[in-house]
Amino acid sequence: MRPVSVTQGTSPVILGMPHVGTYVPDAVAAKLNAEGRKLRDTDWHIDRLYEGLLPGASVVRANFHRYLIDANRDPSGVSLYPGQNTTGLVPQTDFDNQPIWTDLPDAAECERRLAEWHAPYHAALAAEVARVKATHGIAVVYDCHSIRSRCPFLFEGELPVLNIGTNDGGTCDPEFERIAIEIAKNSGFPFVANGRFKGGWTTRHCGRPQTGVHAIQMEIAQSAYLADETEPWTYDAIKAAPLRHTLTTLLAALEDAAFGGRS
Repeated sequence: MRPVSVTQGTSPVILGMPHVGTYVPDAVAAKLNAEGRKLRDTDWHIDRLYEGLLPGASVVRANFHRYLIDANRDPSGVSLYPGQNTTGLVPQTDFDNQPIWTDLPDAAECERRLAEWHAPYHAALAAEVARVKATHGIAVVYDCHSIRSRCPFLFEGELPVLNIGTNDGGTCDPEFERIAIEIAKNSGFPFVANGRFKGGWTTRHCGRPQTGVHAIQMEIAQSAYLADETEPWTYDAIKAAPLRHTLTTLLAALEDAAFGGRS
């Protein structure tokens, strides 16, 4: 299994998908416990949710599961949310703080996974950013995520449907953030900007607006497009339709702003 799949497009917008993959090598899967083998914390069907919404967008997709190694965590292992509950570069627990391993990986194994899986994903994303920026003079990395609407270990209550993350405005030009907030505000869906999710490693690492590379994370509550947030995590096309409409409007607006020459 290749660590990453890349679809090159003609747009300045790049869709990052670090958590949609479900591949775990057999030797690693054998060390997951029954809970871990459920792969509960996948960004279920996020690729299907975004499919066709911006036909010219590039897509960089991690094929491996976040339990193998999390492609949206700092490779140094430093927490992105100091003082808050979260999961690490190689998670020891799931989002409910339940252990997922019968045999925890040691430091050497974690380094091997970093080199074989995490690094290739980010190398592919960096190459696509460079290609798009060379073509358009600008690149907009839109990082696609989803999560269960209720995860008490990670946050209180119910998560808004749309969660925009720009690391408090540091990862993109204010115009891109304004566009995302305005469209979310008019969507009818509950939303927040830079709430519990401010943007993970991808957004914070890629977003360098002073160089013409802008990054936004969108974390979506899975209640908005899954039939149910438990197994088998079935995609509901009818429920997803209004969400897809909002996301289409958002991606088109980001593309229009990028083609307008903002950098």
